[in-house]
Amino acid sequence: MTAPAPKTAVGEVPAAAKVWQLVHRTTYEYDDDVDTSYGRAHLTPRHGEGQHRVAAQIEIDPGAADLREHTDYFGNRSTYFAVRTPHRRLTVTATSVVAVDRGVSRDALRDLRAREIQDRLADRADLMPALNAARQYLLPSPMIGRAEPVAEFARGLMRPARSLDEVVVDLLDRIAGGFRYVTGSTTVTTTLPEVLATREGVCQDFAHLAVAALRSVGLAARYVSGYLETQPPPGAPRLVGADASHAWASVFVPGTGWVDFDPTNHKFVDDNYVVTAVGRDYSDVPPLKGVIFSESTRNTLAVSVDMVPLTSSFAGDGG
Repeated sequence: MTAPAPKTAVGEVPAAAKVWQLVHRTTYEYDDDVDTSYGRAHLTPRHGEGQHRVAAQIEIDPGAADLREHTDYFGNRSTYFAVRTPHRRLTVTATSVVAVDRGVSRDALRDLRAREIQDRLADRADLMPALNAARQYLLPSPMIGRAEPVAEFARGLMRPARSLDEVVVDLLDRIAGGFRYVTGSTTVTTTLPEVLATREGVCQDFAHLAVAALRSVGLAARYVSGYLETQPPPGAPRLVGADASHAWASVFVPGTGWVDFDPTNHKFVDDNYVVTAVGRDYSDVPPLKGVIFSESTRNTLAVSVDMVPLTSSFAGDGG
């Protein structure tokens, strides 16, 4: 039996939006009974900033004795669950419908000098609410500290008279040209100096590196987790469950807000991306984390993601 699932729904889909249906399923299997599982998930897409959450729910199997949602400090929807039925398999399934109409706000980046933004962020007398809120993303965070290798990597980004667009494009070029994407080359505990030493990593590492580089030159940057549709090779069928979670970075632009860019794919984020959560780094927004009470010594983890486009005329029923 699955537990009754928290549901969120926010209105109808904007007419011009690109609409996505998402199913993210995580399955843990254990070699002995688990007496109790406690978990927290960041799997419900955000609402706002060019993204419209039509409907969302999270189901737990076996059923959860306690299942609750709240909005965390960063404005993300977070789900807590406790399963107290003995089990050897735990499945968490997040299903949502999201409409995206964010566009790419590069014009705002071209119109602003990066040093002007740096100066405004440094000016504590400027108490514009959005600017003041962005200042927390200048500071070190649990997985993104101040390190000389990062400062060296970022050296030269803030050249005189450069626009913010030029800074971000230079950063994208440096990551694309200097690093290899290698699945399994890093873990969630890999540090940025280690990534800079080996010159390889995955999307989480490249997002962390981009955020760290911008912070090191006095610009506010945050970590973003979510989804990007996986395109099969030409002529190959689309495989069910073959999409994946993704991570990218976001830079603050006074008067505009946050503009997202994807260091892994060397591009600015468009309507093919769905944002699940934002934070200072990965440690604020892991998709799923938890604690179990068990004598189990071995477990396996399987993750399946489907990101399917729906017609733009789709309208949510509020369920």
